[in-house]
Amino acid sequence: MIYYEEGFHFRKYVNHLTNNKIECEVLHIEDGGIQVKKKLVMIGNGMAGVRCIEEILKRESSMFDITIFGDEPYPNYNRIMLSNVLQGKTTIEDININDWNWYKENGVTLFTGEKVTHINRLNKQVVTDKGNTVAYDELIIATGSSAFILPVPGSDLEGVVGFRTIDDTNYMLNTAKRYKKAVVIGGGLLGLEAARGLMDQGMDVHVVHIMPYLMEQQLDEAAARLLKKDLEAQGMKFLMEKQTKEIYGDGRVQGISFADGSSVACDLVVMAVGIRPNIALAKEAGIDVNRGIIVNNHLQTSQSSIYAVGECAEHNGIAYGLVAPLYEQGVALAEHITGLASTGYEGSLLSTQLKVAGCDLFSAGKIKEDDETQAIIVQDQFAGVYKKVLITNNKIVGVVLYGDASDGTRLFSMMKKETDISEFTSASILQKAGEDSEAAMIAEMSAEDTVCGCNGVKKGTIVQSILEQDLKTFDEVKTCTKAGASCGKCKNVVEGILALTLGDSFDASAKSNGMCGCTPLSRDEVVAEMKEKGLQSPKEVRLVLGFEQEEGCSKCRPALNYYMRMLRPEEYEDDKASRFVNERMEGNIQNDGTFSVIPRMYGGTTTADDLIKLGEVAKKYDVPLVKVTGASRIGLYGVKKTDMPHIWEELGMRSGYAYSKSLRNVKSCVGSQFCRFGTQDSLGLGIQLEKALEMVDTPHKMKMGVTGCPRNCAEVLTKDFGVVCVENGYQLYFGGNGGTEVRECDSLTTVATEEEVLEMAKAYVQYYRETGIYGERTSNWVERIGVEPIKEVLLNEATKQELAIHFDHAKTTYDEAWGNMINNAKQKDMYDVVKI
Repeated sequence: MIYYEEGFHFRKYVNHLTNNKIECEVLHIEDGGIQVKKKLVMIGNGMAGVRCIEEILKRESSMFDITIFGDEPYPNYNRIMLSNVLQGKTTIEDININDWNWYKENGVTLFTGEKVTHINRLNKQVVTDKGNTVAYDELIIATGSSAFILPVPGSDLEGVVGFRTIDDTNYMLNTAKRYKKAVVIGGGLLGLEAARGLMDQGMDVHVVHIMPYLMEQQLDEAAARLLKKDLEAQGMKFLMEKQTKEIYGDGRVQGISFADGSSVACDLVVMAVGIRPNIALAKEAGIDVNRGIIVNNHLQTSQSSIYAVGECAEHNGIAYGLVAPLYEQGVALAEHITGLASTGYEGSLLSTQLKVAGCDLFSAGKIKEDDETQAIIVQDQFAGVYKKVLITNNKIVGVVLYGDASDGTRLFSMMKKETDISEFTSASILQKAGEDSEAAMIAEMSAEDTVCGCNGVKKGTIVQSILEQDLKTFDEVKTCTKAGASCGKCKNVVEGILALTLGDSFDASAKSNGMCGCTPLSRDEVVAEMKEKGLQSPKEVRLVLGFEQEEGCSKCRPALNYYMRMLRPEEYEDDKASRFVNERMEGNIQNDGTFSVIPRMYGGTTTADDLIKLGEVAKKYDVPLVKVTGASRIGLYGVKKTDMPHIWEELGMRSGYAYSKSLRNVKSCVGSQFCRFGTQDSLGLGIQLEKALEMVDTPHKMKMGVTGCPRNCAEVLTKDFGVVCVENGYQLYFGGNGGTEVRECDSLTTVATEEEVLEMAKAYVQYYRETGIYGERTSNWVERIGVEPIKEVLLNEATKQELAIHFDHAKTTYDEAWGNMINNAKQKDMYDVVKI
């Protein structure tokens, strides 16, 4: 039956169940013509298959009538997170990717606990183990893979299990409540995760591995030795170069005997020796198979209307077992099946980055040298860090990192792009001098670079979501894009993208009570502990105070660096690697990846010589834009990253700190020098303030202003600190903001002399330095601390003088550091301006 009404779009769903045969017709009328939805059936309800359906729905939500069969009694879940469930870090409910409602909301018919047993290619139907028959126009096989069970005597005993499903995980959890001895066969990634989880459940665990060292597919021998040492320190036991001969027991497993005659007693055996693509259904249907189901670049099998995606598919001789390439396959299939132009799936370059039982590792490409490959190797035995980069023809072809995988994403990006490494220094693992690897990598990543390998989320998707959805935090990005929603190892990169995308509006202070996700301690608690315990470095802070991530995150690294230098200006040496890329590069990164160069011009004044130098540099380096800025300085915009140090060297001018968390500028009018309304020398006072307060780090950027009369041409009442010149002195104001959330200044006091203005400004800045949260503007700080409490501190003569002295002391260390840098630069016959 079809309903039709002129001028309306109408759909009618007709479902028939006759003789156990399901027929689904979905008819709709568009512009007077009848359109019939095609029937799309998918066998498998796993990660790769459902991701493919998600991509199809994004492109053509009304093109298909979709039916999914899953042989497990669960909705789509994240198989990667089963290790975390076993380790007690999360629950089964928390690893669902798409809950039951998702299928209903998207019009997807889901059959769980029902297995497809036959594909009838002639009639284009699938048959299930419950006797149902469903017709299809297009069929996707996403049957995944199964744990490989060694074919040895006793492998069918009670207590022998693989590690692939929720049921496997629940079985191990229940077993651990009754028994205490476990053996995991397989020293690869999955086996070590299983072993760590069973240890966390209180079991005594041996790992049996046939090879001489662990994770031989991802690590070389040196890295594997470090991994084994760390795991042994955690209590994991190893039986290396052991070949399982028999699993013995009376009804239930009691132990394992090996080919060399040795044995080990156990109550549970977990097989983690590999996976096998589930191809039996396709093979029985006459579809071409090898190790997996053979597919072309559009994921088509040998039958044009049947596709395969995920671990069951074999593309160009490779059956992938990692999530990222399977998601890439899903996107390629979605584009083809919805009729979009696409080059298809062309294969994947694989990488592994996750924490194996708390041991940080990354691996990609080649792991061993050969006749055509040379290696750059750096090893810190004391810290347990090992880094190896393999090079062929000046290009990265392999990466092995252990103990510190922070360089992994950057190096992998260089590997994929086939970057020529000639300009990089090998001593810092292909890191340009003075540059923090992670932040630099994030700035250089293209929109197409993958950030979250687990969920296939690209940088461009994250940036677009941040801008369009007004996302401010990692949790918001995770919810919106799924980046970081699985293993969570990309959290630092996601937060770095947030900081880069939002710029000055990025709030690095935590929204929760903790200063960041690494610790529940607040800013005040962390600073108090730093003082009380005499902690000397950010790393010591993180270790002693038990931060979740030993290397910190994009929030706490720059914050701790700031707090440490604020508390210990003489002893602590600034960690440039913990600063944001703008601060390290001495310029703001622009939307096209170029930078701005803005030299200091006190009070907006300059000289003929400096103007000539600016013009010559702009012409020499083909700078596309030269502009007078809102802060009355001359800025060069569109500068290439590689030209930055040369431009600063040739200018020979001090940076204007137009990017920093410190005093950026003091805006002023010409005052009594020229203006007929001017009551005081506002220009001269503004220059004094700028020179007195520059360079010293503060929790966030600061802008000040001095206006020569109450007409307020310098707009000082929306500055962090403002001075209004009047006949009898100087009116002082604080806590203003002229940004997206405008806040008018509060009145502080009136003083009689320029010296008093300078002293009060120093005290004010120092009090903000000592009590502000890193990333907090003075307007927010004033709201949090309170106007009257701040005035009480600053108007107390003794407290004010003490704060000003502390500021002068800190300023001296910045001046000395600057002087030392200039002297060193002159000795090298260069002027490399780098943030001190």
